[in-house]
Order: sequence, then structure tokens, then C-alpha cells
Amino acid sequence: MIWNEEAECMTREEKEKLQLKRLQEIVKRAYENVPFYRKRFDDNNIKPEDIKTMKDIEKLPLTTKDDLREVYPFGMFAVPRKEIVELHTSSGTTGKPTVSGYTKKDIEIWSEVMARGLTMFGATEDDIIQNTHGYGLFTGGFGVHYGAQKIGLTVIPISTGQTKRQIEIMKDFNASIVIFTPSYGLYLAEVAEEEELDTKELNLKAVGFGAEMWTEEMRQEIQRRFNTPAYNIYGLTEIIGPGVALECQEQDGLHVMDDHFYPEIIDPKTLQTLPEEEKGELVLTTLTRHGMPVIRFRTKDITSLKRSECSCGRTLIKMDRITGRTDDMLKVRGVAVFPSQIEKALLKIDGLEPHYQIIVTRPKHLDVMEVQVEASPELFSDEVKELVGIKKNIEDHIHNEIGLRVNVTLVEPKTLPRSEGKAVRVFDKREF
Repeated sequence: MIWNEEAECMTREEKEKLQLKRLQEIVKRAYENVPFYRKRFDDNNIKPEDIKTMKDIEKLPLTTKDDLREVYPFGMFAVPRKEIVELHTSSGTTGKPTVSGYTKKDIEIWSEVMARGLTMFGATEDDIIQNTHGYGLFTGGFGVHYGAQKIGLTVIPISTGQTKRQIEIMKDFNASIVIFTPSYGLYLAEVAEEEELDTKELNLKAVGFGAEMWTEEMRQEIQRRFNTPAYNIYGLTEIIGPGVALECQEQDGLHVMDDHFYPEIIDPKTLQTLPEEEKGELVLTTLTRHGMPVIRFRTKDITSLKRSECSCGRTLIKMDRITGRTDDMLKVRGVAVFPSQIEKALLKIDGLEPHYQIIVTRPKHLDVMEVQVEASPELFSDEVKELVGIKKNIEDHIHNEIGLRVNVTLVEPKTLPRSEGKAVRVFDKREF
């Protein structure tokens, strides 16, 4: 089933013609209505009329999170503030938050792209969707909500927290689709087990997850525990929120809504555009956003793009799942390490719970990485000798994955903090 066949299945020629028309319009709109972009374009001797082909997008300057923070709160708006009907922000954990403003037209676009994505999961107006994403300044809850309502689903806007009640509601209300972050999904499954609820008794037909890093092994674990397919959702506050790209039932990459968001991949060091299927940093341009156009935004997310025929019938370009970020990469003893690499190694080993922490310290000027991971109750009750062997096995697995020796600490089940939102897995305690 396809929500908007005309938009999602157009030919490449039709798509490129539409993208160019919209790019020219959005660049003109940004230049004429956003002082930040007018100055940035003038500083680079670029005028809107210079954009004659899609290749010309590379002439435009990149936009960063710091740029958005510099014009906090409303400096990126292309309309009078009274036309903005909704505001969202990023977490602001690394300084001033970035602000995202939406007109009524923008809310319609947001609803449309999420409706497309939920339909990819198999959602119809007959479904009940339990949305555990947070409502408020975080875009996650509202994006899913708007898309679900546009289709006509019954929405349970339960938001985050109240984990035991989440399980109760899921069962009593007969939810057929549930949305969560991967780490919270695993926590929900754990609590369901404690409550002696067999997840096979639930009415679930699909899970949607996003908002944090994950590995294929983690997806398989979620699918096993909930006995249903799990589909990836990608989005970010600066562009619109969830709905930028989602997976169809093939689970082979995310379809980017490229009639609304134009994706590029750049080399994060040289900033040069990379060809399709080459891995680099994702850059996104909003092609239709009315209240707050964003030109060539550096997402910091590492992925690649590919044009391949999809059996679902959609011709939207695909992006691979995010495998790392240019800014959450750890440099340990000169080696680049992404937390997802360690997670991948851990989830290959039987007897471990999918809960871990990475702690990096620098005693005596030498980097030391410790990985704390929960052992299953059965494993933790084994003899000390057995645990020593398992610890070494884990260390070997991680070494094979990242090329570094780490110290593994097995901890008792349910002793590491649980997350109801984005999991905090990395604690870098080095002084730089």
C-alpha cells in the first residue's frame, strides 16, 4: 500500500524537474526573507539566479547547528513570527538549542511525509498506534501524531515514561503499532517480561523506532522480543522532525522524502560532494518548507545514498541506516571508534543483555576504554572461572570489531540505568 503514489512513484526525470523548480524557489525565498542567508550568499558571491541545475546546489554554502544557534531564537524565519503556529527545539545539551518554526503549511507537509512513512509500515485507518515518543519541544511525538491522524489511525499519545502503564495500555487498548526509541523498546520488553506478559499475546503488527543510533543486531533483538517487524524512522528538528526518511517493509534502507528534502553526501573533511553509494556525512536541504527554509544543513550523520529499484514500488532515493556521527566519534589511542561498533560486537554474544555503557578515561596520560555490560541472570550465576572466560570472549569480539583492546566489566542484571528516551551510553571522562 502506498499513501501518495503520484509523489512516491514518479520517474527520475519528473523528480529532478520538480526538485530543481523547488530548489530555485526555496533559495530565492531564503535570500529575500532570511537576512542570515542573504549575507551568507552575498559573502560567497551567489545569487538565486545562479541555480540553473541541481548540480549548482554545490555552490551554496553549508549550514551548521552553530549557524542556527547564532540567530537564536527566530533569526531563521522567512515569515513574520505571527505566521508561525508551532515551535520546537533541539535538546540544547551542547549550548543554546536550535529552534524550528512551522507555519500551517509546514504542519501539513510534516503530516504528509509521516503519513507516507507510517503507510510503509502497513498502517491503515483501522490501526491503533501507541506513541511513546515525547510530546513537547521534542519533535518526535508530534511528528508521529500528525502523520497518524492524517491517515486516520486512533492515536494513544502516551508519551514517555510510565513504563508499566505503557505495557498495560498496549495490552488493554489492543495497540497494533507502537513507536519508541530502540533503547526504550528493549526496556519495555524487559518490563513486560517482569510483569509476566508474553509479548506474543499483544496485537502488534509493526514497531517504528528512531531518534538514536542502532545496529541491525538491535533491530533483530527488538523484533524477537515483540514478535513483529521493526522499521526505522529518521528525522531531525532542524529539517522538520521525524518523517525525513523511513523504511518500507523491505527493511533495506530508508526512503528519503526527496520531493521535500534534498539529500547529499559530503566528505566531512574536504566538504566535497561524494558520489552515490559512497559513505559520508548527510547534508539536507528543505525544498518546500515555508516558515523556515534550511539550505544544505550538515546533519553530522554518517550514511550513504543509493538509487535502486524497490519491490515496494517507490522511487524515492534510499539512504542506509546511520552508522555513526562525525561528532560522537571517539578517538581512542588514535583510533576512530563509534559506539555502534561496540554494540554490534556485544549483540553477537549469547548471554548478554542489550544494556551497556562505554567509559573512556586517561590515567597516566594513556587512554583506557571500559565497556560495562549486563550479563543475563543465568550467566551471572555461573562460576567465576566461567565469567572470566566470557569476559575474555567479549573483549576479543570488540577487539575484532574496532581494532583496540578494551576492558570489559560484567555487571549484574538490571544495574545499568534505563532510558525512557535517548540512551546515554558514552561517558568520556578524559581531560583535553
